[in-house]
Amino acid sequence: MTEIVMFHHVLGRTVALEQIAERLRAAGHQVHMPDLFDGHTFESVDEGKTFVESIDDEELLSKAVAEVQSLPADVVYLGFSLGAALAQYLVQNREGAAGGIFMYGCVAPEVFGDWPDRVPVHIHAMEDDPFFVDDADAAKALDAAHEKVSLFLYPGSGHLFLERGHDDYDADAAELALSRIDSFLTSLEIVSN
Repeated sequence: MTEIVMFHHVLGRTVALEQIAERLRAAGHQVHMPDLFDGHTFESVDEGKTFVESIDDEELLSKAVAEVQSLPADVVYLGFSLGAALAQYLVQNREGAAGGIFMYGCVAPEVFGDWPDRVPVHIHAMEDDPFFVDDADAAKALDAAHEKVSLFLYPGSGHLFLERGHDDYDADAAELALSRIDSFLTSLEIVSN
């Protein structure tokens, strides 16, 4: 069993993300899913972004850090878009991370400090996702520079392509990404046993 902390995107803690968490739990993992928006959810990325802009970045980061304080160090940080940045921050700044999975986003690592070479990380996004364009160079550079970082690009332009019920949802890409995540988490279990 792998312990996972899953950070939501700008739509908040949606039903689709809950379903992904349940799939991971059904595979035997323990999933923590903090609600950083205190119950607020949004129908569109624009609405979510407007809400996020009303929150201080440091406040959001502090909430994410506070959510993991009582958890063991050796967790996997899984984040979606906005949540990917939070997951990446914790991978880089909380000692002992077992792994990271950054969905739809990646920050230039120097923003958060040194890169931990020992931590395996997956990055997943669609090739023509307009929201990922600014992150693509950082993701490609990490993939090229670090043996334990793997970047997976899927054909298409949807941002929230795992978000069942959203216009961006792509069933084939979602299933492929989830199967890769399953394999990644299984590989971490094998290494730790």
